[in-house]
Amino acid sequence: MNIHPAAQVHPNAELSENVEIGAFSLIDEHVKISEGTVIRNNVTVTGHTSLGKDNSVFPGASLGTEPQDLKHMGEDTRLEIGDRNVIRECVTINTGTAVGGGLTKIGNDNLFMACSHIAHDCEIEDGVLLANNVLLGGHVKVESNAKLMGLVGVQPFTTIGQYAYVGGLTRIVQDVPPFMLVEGNPSRVRRVNVVGLERSSFSQEQIESIRETFQKIFRQTDVLDNSRVLEELEKQDGLTAEVKILVSFMRNTTKGKFGRYREILRYSQSNVSDG
Repeated sequence: MNIHPAAQVHPNAELSENVEIGAFSLIDEHVKISEGTVIRNNVTVTGHTSLGKDNSVFPGASLGTEPQDLKHMGEDTRLEIGDRNVIRECVTINTGTAVGGGLTKIGNDNLFMACSHIAHDCEIEDGVLLANNVLLGGHVKVESNAKLMGLVGVQPFTTIGQYAYVGGLTRIVQDVPPFMLVEGNPSRVRRVNVVGLERSSFSQEQIESIRETFQKIFRQTDVLDNSRVLEELEKQDGLTAEVKILVSFMRNTTKGKFGRYREILRYSQSNVSDG
């Protein structure tokens, strides 16, 4: 274990043997840090927070602070971070809220660039990229391998689908479909994220099936026609796995208020915050 003399580590914190803690960093009482994780200087890790293996946390980051939720009354809620995440300068990640399940959860192999913010009760899967100054409201879910470019703002209770690409300066107010490129204010599905899929080793056959489905779903101008398209696709045999994922995602989105499936959580929980 390599702890700088100027670091403050609570005696009850649980640190594996080969963890590194830099100068002027604060590791609080209920923190658990697994092997290979490096906490650089001037980092705060507080609350009921756990970090898995081989994470890299850069100066100024603040992990496990209380949620920015006016209804939060100091309950013991948690932040769980998986393995091999890179958390750059001044990233902020809050714990969950009691009414939101009590947990903010981060998966593996993610990159959070400088000054990005992950609010309470968010769920980030694996291989996600948040570029500089991306702001996630509470209860947002980001599925695996999605990429959000600089200064994107995401409305609470929104889901970002897997392998989606969100262009910089985009305002997200409803769910972002998987495999799609979205940008603008208001945000709009522009096309299939072909470059991202190719870089992720999707075959041309897989990409073409997604393209064909994109034409059917997103080139309809009538909402009723769009609903019929989903019904027709759901009845078809032999759909590829990717098309099934896309159709299921779109169907779920229609169930939620304002095109946000996770908005349903508002009506299954009491006193849920928008923060």
